[in-house]
Amino acid sequence: MDTNQTTGEPCPSELQTEQNVFTSEDARNVIRYVRETYQDELEFLWQRFPKNAIFRRKDTKKWYAALLVIPGRKLGLDSDEPIEILDLRIQPDDIGFIVDHQRYFPGYHMNKNHWYTICLNGSIPIDEIYQQIDASYTLAEK
Repeated sequence: MDTNQTTGEPCPSELQTEQNVFTSEDARNVIRYVRETYQDELEFLWQRFPKNAIFRRKDTKKWYAALLVIPGRKLGLDSDEPIEILDLRIQPDDIGFIVDHQRYFPGYHMNKNHWYTICLNGSIPIDEIYQQIDASYTLAEK
């Protein structure tokens, strides 16, 4: 097992894998789609937040998606039950058209002018999510 040379603790990637963090069908479909389409793998970057991971482009090293598990209340929902979410990039001019606080939310823990959040709970057709991942990937090329 790899360890952090500063703290001696196990590296986040050794602690978590998508199999034991992301369990919803939507999350697993997103992971599969990104692997097959862009050949990118989830990166677990933070020991303090072992249920948070990102996808980044290989060429620009920019993030285009974040897959997280958070309490629903963090999005303004009426529950503290953990939910799986996907943060994606968006053009600032489009954010007002998509955020509805039911299926689409301002970007959780991201710049809310450039990111939005999707609950991966089956409320959005998976093909629509794939299209949004593609758009986010394109926005991360600059």
